Amino acid sequence: MININSIKNDFFGGVTAAVVALPLALAFGVASDAGATAGLYGAIILGFFASLFGGTPTQISGPTGPMTVVTATAIATFQNDFESVITVIFLAGIIQISFGIIKIGKWIKYIPYPVISGFMCGIGVIIIILQINPFIGVDSYGSVIKTIVEIPNSFKLASSDSIILATITLVIMFFTPKSISKYVPSALIALVIVTYLAIFMNYSVPTIGEIPMGLPDFKIPTSFDLLNLSTIITLAITLALLGSIDTLLTSLVADSMIKTNHKPNQELIAQGIGNSLCSLVGAIPGAGATMRTVINIKSGGKSRLSGMIHALTLLVIVLFLAPLASKIPLSVLSGVLIKVGFDILDYKFLKIINKVSRVDLLIMLTVFLLTIFVDLIMAVGVGITFASIVAVYKVSKRTRMQTSHVNKKFDFDINLDNRDIEILEIDGSLFFGTASILDRKIDKIKPQTKFVILNCLKVHFLDISAIFMIEEIIKKLKENGIEVVLLLKHSQKRKVLKVDSSKVFNNSKIFSNIDDAVNSIQKNEYER
Repeated sequence: MININSIKNDFFGGVTAAVVALPLALAFGVASDAGATAGLYGAIILGFFASLFGGTPTQISGPTGPMTVVTATAIATFQNDFESVITVIFLAGIIQISFGIIKIGKWIKYIPYPVISGFMCGIGVIIIILQINPFIGVDSYGSVIKTIVEIPNSFKLASSDSIILATITLVIMFFTPKSISKYVPSALIALVIVTYLAIFMNYSVPTIGEIPMGLPDFKIPTSFDLLNLSTIITLAITLALLGSIDTLLTSLVADSMIKTNHKPNQELIAQGIGNSLCSLVGAIPGAGATMRTVINIKSGGKSRLSGMIHALTLLVIVLFLAPLASKIPLSVLSGVLIKVGFDILDYKFLKIINKVSRVDLLIMLTVFLLTIFVDLIMAVGVGITFASIVAVYKVSKRTRMQTSHVNKKFDFDINLDNRDIEILEIDGSLFFGTASILDRKIDKIKPQTKFVILNCLKVHFLDISAIFMIEEIIKKLKENGIEVVLLLKHSQKRKVLKVDSSKVFNNSKIFSNIDDAVNSIQKNEYER
């Protein structure tokens, strides 16, 4: 049965989200160097198909800051070669679909927070810096470093008209009362008022320019230079990762607001479909947009219909109001984007930056600086690697390995000297990070020892590196005339025997309790 009230809520949520998305789509399109039309159709196509197939019913998708920065990098990398840029976006969508198919969605949330914080702050700063030139009415550069280096020369060419318009835009963006922006987004207010002011005052400033009315042409990627393949794949992976992280973080926000559980893998497939289709019309890619999603929910949106209505509303605007949008000054969009850049900064982390651990701060700053000055995917990769090494170190520090002599603990009739049997008890995780510690402990075993009981009953995690290390230890001690008796849980025993290609474990004595191990040694000695 159709619920009229629910449809009405979705309609208002979708239309409101479209009003918010309009200036941002225009701004991101221009910022990417693909053009305002590319930004609008990115919001329309991704917004519609991500909602139609997605796993987060209330999510609004479209161009976002991180995706725009990477797209701008791709366009700058492949100058006069839009075919390669289209290929990057198309592959990014395919990679996102593959993420969903192999169910990688649930793992993205395990990226350490300092990495996400450093990355988001870096993206925010990149957007702000890259808008300096449009703000003052000068041609922009695609490079952060070049923009900074050229600031003195850029200001010599600055346009006072552009600065006035951009400054008014910023004032509106930052100081519009919440009681007003709740109903009419500050970005839309700035867009209408400042554009009208520019026309009324007859300011001579760069504008968006002509936006073609009608549906876009299909741009199927047919060929690209194979020499660029590694760069294309790198940028595609970067887009796919950023889009996935951005989207699933927004999905978590939506869950917390309406008390639902999103389907991460379905959402990734939907985002991949949307971004792949964006490439076919030369539109810029995007992701789940937090601000637009929140506004959709607060305006009544409750189902995927709201996201589709948002996209269709934007399509109507493109088809019938494009001539008006073409007169929007670039300096106005720069003001909108500078506010977006400030909004992207992770204030949650920045507020407690003097209270976090040195390691977390170092990870955040490393990712932040690499994001701005080096490379986005390198920043995330280095951050995750750095955080993983720290995590491995912390886990390895908690693992305890203690040695003791058997007849200090057990009252058995063993015809062996006190020094003949040693127990090495491991408490914690035995994996690649602690396997070398085990090897060093074994090296300290005295030469007169005849038996070593390797007690792994308190090991709660055992990886292949540790299994191979134990295998080498058994071989090494056997060469020195020392027999190894293993204490393993039943699950651990199955695990080691499964990978025992050299039959070392099959030929070893394995028990599940200490009593059986000691009795076995005693029996062995009696039989000699």
